[in-house]
Amino acid sequence: MKFELKTEKENYSKSILQFFGIFFFLILIIILCDVALKLGIISRNHKIEYSCRLLSVEKSKPHFKKLSRLSNLKSKQQIWEFCSEVIK
Repeated sequence: MKFELKTEKENYSKSILQFFGIFFFLILIIILCDVALKLGIISRNHKIEYSCRLLSVEKSKPHFKKLSRLSNLKSKQQIWEFCSEVIK
């Protein structure tokens, strides 16, 4: 007859490994979300700068509309002032 005893040490080691696994996974998700948000901000800023440069070369209505959507500015004067600050 075989008699085995399970010690609590094994249970603690498994639960500690699970805890660190979940903790590592959550940290990884937080870091990836932060990177994604920062890349979105960089992309938006690049689009605004590019559109301002296009507007300085060619003053067309589609460029004003695009900049109005990106910067939440409504009047052409505000967009011009904003672009002059961005291009500097």
